[in-house]
Amino acid sequence: MSNKEVIDKIRNLSIQDQRNLSYEELIKIIEPLSADEIIELSNIIGYPVFTRLCMGVLKHRFVLLQDGAAAIVVNDKGQILLQSRADRDKWGLPGGCQELGERFQDTIIREIKEETNLDVKEEDLELIDIVSGSTRRNDYPNGDVVINNTALYCVRNYSGELKWDNESKNMKFFDLDNLPENQNDPDLIEIYINKLNKKIR
Repeated sequence: MSNKEVIDKIRNLSIQDQRNLSYEELIKIIEPLSADEIIELSNIIGYPVFTRLCMGVLKHRFVLLQDGAAAIVVNDKGQILLQSRADRDKWGLPGGCQELGERFQDTIIREIKEETNLDVKEEDLELIDIVSGSTRRNDYPNGDVVINNTALYCVRNYSGELKWDNESKNMKFFDLDNLPENQNDPDLIEIYINKLNKKIR
């Protein structure tokens, strides 16, 4: 089987089957691949999951540093969009991890489309801040611990009908003075509110 056929075979696996690849299987798959083919494979599986798979038995013990982007999507009432994630009982911003070779702008446009079905153009992205540090730590139910470096954007212009996939239980716009208590990204929202308040003064 050629390298392309191997990559295509993995591309056609379900997400769960991709995540269930054993460390031993992954070694056999990766050894003959070029760097470009490994990048392609990583982007098929998803960089954080791919990285974990490459760690073998340590995959849930190793604290992972990951880069990504999040968006404050604002409607014409000044409300912000939050999603109730399926993997935990918290409300968070649309966003996700950067893929290998991807710009932050491409990451957030892709993630907004995947998670909300909304279309955003690059010229409508307003960079609020690059957020890093201990407030960006996330602990997941499966034992994974990650510390994120997050490019935070504000989006006021978008098109399309709001829909969500199985990553989310619900999605809706909230008034800034009536946000849910169980937030996943309180630090990012606080940065946005502080910036908004400075503009008003």
